[in-house]
Amino acid sequence: MEKLILLMVIFGTCCAAPQDLSGKVFVFPKETNTDCVVLMTPKTRFNSVTTCLRYQSDLSRTYGIFSLATPTFNNDFLIYKINAESHINLHARGENAGFSSLKLDANTWHSMCATWDSYTGLAQLWVDGKATTKKFVQTGAIIGAPIAILGQEQDTYGGGFDAKQSFIGMITDFHMWDTVIPTCEIRRYMEDKHFSPGNVFSWKALDFQVKGQVLMELVSEVM
Repeated sequence: MEKLILLMVIFGTCCAAPQDLSGKVFVFPKETNTDCVVLMTPKTRFNSVTTCLRYQSDLSRTYGIFSLATPTFNNDFLIYKINAESHINLHARGENAGFSSLKLDANTWHSMCATWDSYTGLAQLWVDGKATTKKFVQTGAIIGAPIAILGQEQDTYGGGFDAKQSFIGMITDFHMWDTVIPTCEIRRYMEDKHFSPGNVFSWKALDFQVKGQVLMELVSEVM
């Protein structure tokens, strides 16, 4: 058990300063309507978004991977896996587009990046190095104080969690940018090479709060 770093058992623990989580992974071990990781940023406007992460799960039901809500929209930016094994919904400013025919095998580590451009409204997913077609979601910037969460889907601003939509599995290497980063940078991330860390959220300097029983383990022990 000493390999596990218990971040939180019952009550939320807030980090005093951003932490370098290189070589670590968040473990979401159970179905719950409370447990999650809340990410903090002072930014309140996003003209575009790119998120990248690596995750593993054995779930076949729906679940939220990353959720960003503002007072205007509960789903101002959301990556949401639906029942179909090969389908991800990407939400921006309350609207969404579905991406299907993805290879998302259970109990397998996947690298995923999602991009959305507020000027064109176009969104795209990258999964394990392969890009989807671009699809229209919505135009207009995301504006307002964000509540950003790993492991749950927000049905209200900062809450409204449904246990049947909670994430069970592991997440690591999460980054978010307030731009659509170049394709070459996405490829570097996918290939685990040097890339420019996220300027909104960076795994190398993450300001976060854990709520519920979310654990941390070394990547070397799980990958």
